[in-house]
Amino acid sequence: MKKLKYDVVVVGGRIGGSVSSLFASKNKANVLMIEKMQEIGTPVQCAGGVTDEVFKTLQMKPSDCHVTSRIEGADVYVPDGRRVRVADEKTKGYILERKMFDKHLAIESAKAGTDIMVKTRFKDLIMREGKVCGVVAEYLGETVEVEADLVIAADGVESTLARKAGLNMVKIPEKIFSCAQYEVVGLDVPSNWLKFYFGEQVAPGGYAWIFPKGDKVANVGLGVRGTKETAYTHLKRFVSRVDATPVELNVGGIPVSGPVDKTFADGLLVVGDAAGQVDPLTGGGIRITAVCGRIAGEIAAEAVKTGNASEKFLKRYEDIWKEKIGKNLVMSLKYRKVLDTLTDEDMNRLGKFAEEHDVMSISKISALKFVGKNPHLLRLLKEIL
Repeated sequence: MKKLKYDVVVVGGRIGGSVSSLFASKNKANVLMIEKMQEIGTPVQCAGGVTDEVFKTLQMKPSDCHVTSRIEGADVYVPDGRRVRVADEKTKGYILERKMFDKHLAIESAKAGTDIMVKTRFKDLIMREGKVCGVVAEYLGETVEVEADLVIAADGVESTLARKAGLNMVKIPEKIFSCAQYEVVGLDVPSNWLKFYFGEQVAPGGYAWIFPKGDKVANVGLGVRGTKETAYTHLKRFVSRVDATPVELNVGGIPVSGPVDKTFADGLLVVGDAAGQVDPLTGGGIRITAVCGRIAGEIAAEAVKTGNASEKFLKRYEDIWKEKIGKNLVMSLKYRKVLDTLTDEDMNRLGKFAEEHDVMSISKISALKFVGKNPHLLRLLKEIL
């Protein structure tokens, strides 16, 4: 059995793992990142929409090597086909080429000093007196034992690592978006505008999207919940409405029930989808994972420097990420619960109201008049407030 020793070992090489590794390495920790796939960045895991804040968090600038288009706004379509146009600073951003972006993060992490092992599958934790002290992995058929002062679990929505450490990682199946996405060619849509589609006939319990990548290439996908048909079945039906040729298919799951109860333990931090660090309303996780991954990396390096990877010390990770984004996640979860109660008719009414007003500057009086005409929506307003 091969034995290695590192300050920090990160399990998972996508955004959460690479960002954690990057900032731990930048802060002088000796880091190993392992990834089960043979190539970081594949398969693609999301539509790739981000805001400028992501690059500020990562201390990077957008680059043509991983940015395909600049986004200025979004069109939201309610079930009856009515369109609501939204354009403000919050909707501006970029569409990433995720294959290139994820690999770019891993490369930057390696440049900062991280050692990386691909085609390496996590098998078990090394535990001593209830403390995580490293991992056992399998690399090309060989068992590798990696001792570490601290382990970061960035192994995705189906994380087994944190569960082995005793954390409650249960994610309710009904609260997971089942997603399917095509990359298509030949779709003639504006390259600077997102499109979202709601309705039981399109994406039950979720929504469909078109994220343009320029030159008539786009990511077309959807997320659904509570449906007997697969996300792929719904996607094929949705794509049949447009004149485009699929060149890639990706499927997966996204947790939208909010963060797990606890994201730290003795010798362990949990990041990204594994921690439920996903916006419950949109299912978007890149920005949130970037924030939490950076905090995890910095706290991990500090734990190594001080020789203290105790549960008490590592609680700082959860305290900091909750301070930075916790309130936003709580509010998004409220919006998610409200959205789950809306019928197609409710959405059509909201769409009509938004169409008749400037959606970016709806007055309180107008909103109250609308609720007055639709009293059953008052309880939803109370839920949000």
